[in-house]
Amino acid sequence: MRNRIAALLLLLLATQLGSLVSPAYACGCGAMVPDGSTRIGVSRETSAVHWDGRTEDIVMRFTVGGNARRAAWIMPVPTRATVELGDGDLFHELDRLTRPESRARYHFLPDSGDWPFSTGSRDGAAEAPAPGAGAPVGVVGREQLGDFDVARLTATDPDALRQWLESNGFTMPDALATEVRPYVDQKWEYVAVRLAPRKQGSVLYGVLDPLRIRFDSQRLVYPMRLSRMAKTPQSLGLYVLADHRMEPASPIGGSAPKVTFAGKVAGTDELAPLTGGRETFLTAIDQEFPDPGRISGDHELRAAASDTPYRRAVYHDELLMVGGFPAWMLALGAVLVVVAAGTLVWLRRRPADAPDVPAASGAPAVPDAPAGPPAGPPAGTA
Repeated sequence: MRNRIAALLLLLLATQLGSLVSPAYACGCGAMVPDGSTRIGVSRETSAVHWDGRTEDIVMRFTVGGNARRAAWIMPVPTRATVELGDGDLFHELDRLTRPESRARYHFLPDSGDWPFSTGSRDGAAEAPAPGAGAPVGVVGREQLGDFDVARLTATDPDALRQWLESNGFTMPDALATEVRPYVDQKWEYVAVRLAPRKQGSVLYGVLDPLRIRFDSQRLVYPMRLSRMAKTPQSLGLYVLADHRMEPASPIGGSAPKVTFAGKVAGTDELAPLTGGRETFLTAIDQEFPDPGRISGDHELRAAASDTPYRRAVYHDELLMVGGFPAWMLALGAVLVVVAAGTLVWLRRRPADAPDVPAASGAPAVPDAPAGPPAGPPAGTA
């Protein structure tokens, strides 16, 4: 029995260790893999996308977890791209602009959170030219941007692309060649990024510095196909800045996209690098991908049927008050006053009760003679 228990414990330990060293890759825009036997997971990807009908500008930020000190990811782009570091204040400003509106929802009668039962309140919460026929892999440029080692590539052979990445320190999964085939056929280019913290011994954890990628595009497209390789559910948040309210053409295998904000916003200082300081329409979209293997392609966004504004609302339940007093208490007091006044009026209008004198049985009642002077003696009496 002891041997069986020991074997079972060893089996469970091996299973847990296997889950720790197995690579967890993929993010909303491309593939991400850790270095060696470490692990990394992208729990959230948030991107701000500006499109003016000709040029697409993407600022992306990853929230990651794990114990990897190095990792790499690749993002396909339809045309030649420029890459630079983004500004983290952009997302703080977008969060502020799309913050839910706080509204009060009043109730007349007290409930468990109101006096006299208790005090306090409770809250409720009610979207460059294409490469020519040359070498299988061409290096357009390579830069070191903060913690990012960025290579911009062209490729006419998916296997050659994977081999180049591996020979240059970008370890990628074997399935990458299969997943990038549609991009190779369409003559897309690629942005390959190695993430390595400059601080010695640091791990890739938390919110990473944003990266800004800009390219020409006649349609608003957000690459998602490589997220099919993800092993865990994915979460995507998109802030779309364009001339009109935008919406995904299809859910591409995820849950129905949810619009969390839609409306025109001014060109603030934080948005100016994307919008040029002009007023634009902002659409905030959230989407979940419980089963990344079902992702069928890239997100293509289009103008919605109308520019209907929308903002979420968070309701705060409050007891209805009038002049600093609960309305129900004032109403109850008014009812008591009315009842008291009505009772008093009724009592005053009721006639006074007179004593009743019953008549003798069988004899008619004789009316009382009028009072007069007493009678004197009969005439002629001495």
